[in-house]
Amino acid sequence: MDIDEILKQVPIGDIAQKLGVSEDVARQAVQEGGAALLGGLAKNAETPEGSAAIEAALAKHDGFSGAASLDDVDEADGQKIVSHVFGGNADQVAQTLTNDQKTAGIDFGKLLPILAPIVMGLIANGQKGASNGGGGGLGDILGGLLGGGQQQQGQASGGGGLGDILGGLGGLLGGGGNSGSGGGIDIGGLIGGLLGGKK
Repeated sequence: MDIDEILKQVPIGDIAQKLGVSEDVARQAVQEGGAALLGGLAKNAETPEGSAAIEAALAKHDGFSGAASLDDVDEADGQKIVSHVFGGNADQVAQTLTNDQKTAGIDFGKLLPILAPIVMGLIANGQKGASNGGGGGLGDILGGLLGGGQQQQGQASGGGGLGDILGGLGGLLGGGGNSGSGGGIDIGGLIGGLLGGKK
């Protein structure tokens, strides 16, 4: 699973219409917002308490089959997820993403609560598939998503992989830093600074 999976499950046209931007800008914003949420979840999963809280939240999103329209998304639930993932820094994360010139006109304060339940549903389904296959905990799934997927190295290096979008997130997650390789906003620096940075 990679960022393309998230894009497939998101009603890009509806989001573009709701936020008053083009579909291209909406797609870029979904990529950056999705990457920020995954990075925040991975940071939370580094502690046993955080991991347990994520596992409990994932159980509620089991069986998610995508959102055909914004009507399928529980934005109130999404707001709770965003608050849990980023804690007291949720507004600051949204504001920093909103200020990015590549996604001009996007209000991430409105977008992140739309994306959060979709991202959680995809992770829940990925985790179920992994556990049926006899391995792979939450850390493995998040690591696979954030790593651009070692299994999909060719695809990731071709651009469009999650690794490209995350750029500097490697340092935050304790991995190698291919910092800034994807251009765009330095989500790693953003989340690292807000959530306590490197270990």
